[in-house]
Amino acid sequence: MVQNGVSSEGPSVPAGRSGGPSASVGDGGFSGSAGPGFGPPSGGFGGGFGAAHGQAPATAPGWAGAGTLPPPPTAPPGGHGGPGGSAGQGEARPLQALVVGLLNLSCLGLGYVLLRQWIGAAVCWAATAALLLLALPADADGVPAGVLVGYGAVLLAAAADGARRGLRARLSLGVTARRLALPLAVVLLAAPAGATVAYGAAREEAREEAFQQSLLARLGTADALVKAKEGVRFDLAERDYRTALDTYERVALDHPGSRAAKLVPERMDAYFASVSAPYTEKKYCEAVDPLAHLRSLPDSVDEGVLGDRADGLDDPLARSLYECGAAELGREATGSAHASFTQLASLFPKSEYIAKVERLVGDDLRKAAAPLGDGSAPDPCATTERVRKQRDDVAGLKGYALAGPVADAARAVQKGAFSCGTKQFRDGDYSEAVTSMDRYAKDYPTSPEAAHARTISIAAQIADHEPAAGKKLPPATAPGGSRMPMVVSNDGKESVELLYTGPVTGRITLEACGTCENYGQFRDVIDPDAKPCGGPSSKYPKATLRLPAGTYHFLQRRAGGGFAVAGETKTSKASIEPGYTYTNCLYVTTGR
Repeated sequence: MVQNGVSSEGPSVPAGRSGGPSASVGDGGFSGSAGPGFGPPSGGFGGGFGAAHGQAPATAPGWAGAGTLPPPPTAPPGGHGGPGGSAGQGEARPLQALVVGLLNLSCLGLGYVLLRQWIGAAVCWAATAALLLLALPADADGVPAGVLVGYGAVLLAAAADGARRGLRARLSLGVTARRLALPLAVVLLAAPAGATVAYGAAREEAREEAFQQSLLARLGTADALVKAKEGVRFDLAERDYRTALDTYERVALDHPGSRAAKLVPERMDAYFASVSAPYTEKKYCEAVDPLAHLRSLPDSVDEGVLGDRADGLDDPLARSLYECGAAELGREATGSAHASFTQLASLFPKSEYIAKVERLVGDDLRKAAAPLGDGSAPDPCATTERVRKQRDDVAGLKGYALAGPVADAARAVQKGAFSCGTKQFRDGDYSEAVTSMDRYAKDYPTSPEAAHARTISIAAQIADHEPAAGKKLPPATAPGGSRMPMVVSNDGKESVELLYTGPVTGRITLEACGTCENYGQFRDVIDPDAKPCGGPSSKYPKATLRLPAGTYHFLQRRAGGGFAVAGETKTSKASIEPGYTYTNCLYVTTGR
């Protein structure tokens, strides 16, 4: 029985060939014993005329399944066509269409190659080449989305067109080609997917490389900051130094596996070397702030980034403070020197440099005070003030045993203060001498020279109005021998002060005379009718001086008036001789 051109009875098997069931294809499509499409080895692409209904052909016009090779047809049924395509309409071959479409979808246009459609293949090749030119080498930005969409559209169009063309195309392929066609199409389809994955990996690598380069650029910027601040005073460079340090720390902590992070330790070493350069160059005063900054970093920088670089900075900082202070002392900049020494004692109270400071400062203070002690200072006033200030600064140093040098300097200052007052008196600077001697008497009330200082002050006050009183210093001790009384009375409405200097020096104050009146005068001549102190003796406040013989200068002024203005003072001179009693009447005159 024959249906659809396929006979159920096969032709006889020629001698020498094995028998077996056979099949023939009469409709010109993929055929075989398993049905249409790709079949077992006995099937294949073929064409031929099928037998008439009810008839079995002597030999199958297609490819025999029993090993008999049919003669090639003179022309395929349905029309004339070339070996690579179809002419006219043949039977639909869906599997063949699928193979061609998949081959075109592989980005290589192989479906068109199979169909011998070279223009289509060239279009696929051109599209793929263009994509490769745009995509390679892979970078962080990748291929623009529009290009990918366009390329995808070209592939889909090529696949659809290839499937359409391959649906009815007549292809001549060998048995092996038929077996491998579909698996090859599937395998080649994996090529775009694999290429996409590989490209994605390459793009990710490019992104990582770009990111690494950005980190390296950040390090480069920080390095430039550090380099630019070499030799710049630290207080002016500190801000940039801290910016660079923060960059190093952030790169190391935020991107620990990056190439840049692996370079941070080297950068930290360079940072420490740059900041501590003044110490290396023995610029100790300039090194104090940078070393203090580096020593403080464990409080603010991650330990993993900093490491042990800040260890061992105590001795360099202590040495810098000591050397800086010593240099300042050499330039008599004691304020700056003591600031360094104070910081040294505060930071490193057990440092070996503490004892060095004690020796240095003590010796320096004693050396400064020596001219006051031996009286060799050419200008005792200036030297006394300088040593006094230095002594006070040294006494204010905390953490040092300097009581001995301070005490020695204090004694020298006391001597210098007295020497200063006497020099001012001899030089005729009487007002300055008064100030110096009054201060001395106040500062050193128990000193043996305190009384002498007060007498010098009195003599200077008199000499300020009567220079003859300042020809020589008042004696330090009173002369012996007899003394003559001088009774001084106050015939004035106000209290009055009488200062005197000569063989002895002193002062007295007389209370006001409540019942007394001022006396008039005309052209410095007292009223001839006036009789100062002419009333009863008991009427006038009195004081008695006992004076050794000699010449005396007197200054009369209103009590508490100090350096009274002209017209409120009166100077006089008197000689005291042995064996006499003297009186002195003080009164006030007013001009007319």
